[in-house]
Amino acid sequence: MSSEDMITYFNQLERETKALKEEVLRMCWYMRGGLTYNSAMMLSSTDREIISKLIKENLETAKKSGMPFF
Repeated sequence: MSSEDMITYFNQLERETKALKEEVLRMCWYMRGGLTYNSAMMLSSTDREIISKLIKENLETAKKSGMPFF
């Protein structure tokens, strides 16, 4: 692997790490302490995907019903 390829690879890893942290922190915020950062980081990608989907569905329901979500 060339130096340029390594730099590209590590930059990609950095972007993926940042995206994962943002996703986990967003879930923790929406869960209001029901899910800690450490616990969220231990979730599988499938579990995180399911939780994110549930959050999105609940946000949409709150918008449609006019009920407060926050």
